[in-house]
Amino acid sequence: MRTINLGASGLMAPAISLGCMRMRGLETREAANVLEAAMAAGMNFFDHADMYGGMGRVEEIFAAAVKEAGIKREDMMVQTKCGLVRSDDFMYNASYNFSKEHIISSAEGSLRRLNMDYVDVFLLHRPDTLMEPAEVAAAFDNLHSRGLVKHFGVSNQSAGQMKLLQKYVGHKLIVNQMQFGVMHTGMIDFGFNVNMKNDASFDHDGGVLEYCRLENITIQAWSPFRLNEAGGIFINHPDLPKLNEVIDGLAEKYGATKEAIATAWILRHPADMQVIVGSMNAARIAGIAKAADIAMTRGEWYEIYLAAGNKLP
Repeated sequence: MRTINLGASGLMAPAISLGCMRMRGLETREAANVLEAAMAAGMNFFDHADMYGGMGRVEEIFAAAVKEAGIKREDMMVQTKCGLVRSDDFMYNASYNFSKEHIISSAEGSLRRLNMDYVDVFLLHRPDTLMEPAEVAAAFDNLHSRGLVKHFGVSNQSAGQMKLLQKYVGHKLIVNQMQFGVMHTGMIDFGFNVNMKNDASFDHDGGVLEYCRLENITIQAWSPFRLNEAGGIFINHPDLPKLNEVIDGLAEKYGATKEAIATAWILRHPADMQVIVGSMNAARIAGIAKAADIAMTRGEWYEIYLAAGNKLP
């Protein structure tokens, strides 16, 4: 598996990592099978959040699966997130809390559930408009000085939000987890349509792609196969025959799965993103991992972009 230097921090992580959100509901042996498949494929970076599976249940399942599979702590990298507070298992009825007390207690709770002494990366989960940056800085200092967190980052934040936070935080923000994929391309659509008045010219993200590249912040692309805000996946979707025809052709050319082609499309971007995939299927994980070895051409990249319904000026 090809590795990338997350946020120029020296933390060398696989270009494709495993998001563990969908691990909720798996039995220990089932989850262990998933972890074994990921490790065998070189995907030894695992993404969590304190609210996955009903406020931490996924972290508990993961810890049991790690023990079942006999995976050593030093052989994997673990990331978790805090600040997104849910009143139910998943999605709605949310609030946000970036207070010093909540950040620290969330990190400590995640470590207890993960049965670990530290996490490699700790993220703020989506923006909190009530954030006091000095409080966040104090929380990060506390966690780092105690050896509980090695590196820090954010999720779904704009360039301006990161600039504000970094002004106060002494630890470099090394990642920004953003939704990105063939059917969710706002970060790059804007760059194609500068100085125009069409819908694609609207900058939804504050130039976040360019900012992250300038500041050596790795973008972690989540939900890479997602169709739209309502959910579902675009691969084999009946309403997208042209896109899937192109993906099918490239899958045949490269001897890869369709998911691998969609992943390779993200990895082709020179921003050197890390892709977070959420499959809990061992065979699918193995197939996706092959994306790191696919050298997609410029022409193929643009063919997929256009087949997804995008237009170039």
